[in-house]
Amino acid sequence: MIHVFKTSVDTKSKLEFATALLTELLPHAKWNFDLEDCDNILRIDSETEVSEKVLQNKIFDCIELE
Repeated sequence: MIHVFKTSVDTKSKLEFATALLTELLPHAKWNFDLEDCDNILRIDSETEVSEKVLQNKIFDCIELE
């Protein structure tokens, strides 16, 4: 299942934190950021359900796009 999120990841430090967090939270998922997109898109390909509540934290925000 593919999930697409608009994020606030717009700096190298936020990207590094998000990378560490996603690696820990979703070890079997494939994901990538498109920081050239105006919405700083995060795409996650995962066999399990991924909710924005799981990804919310103090460093970056995200909203799932439909």
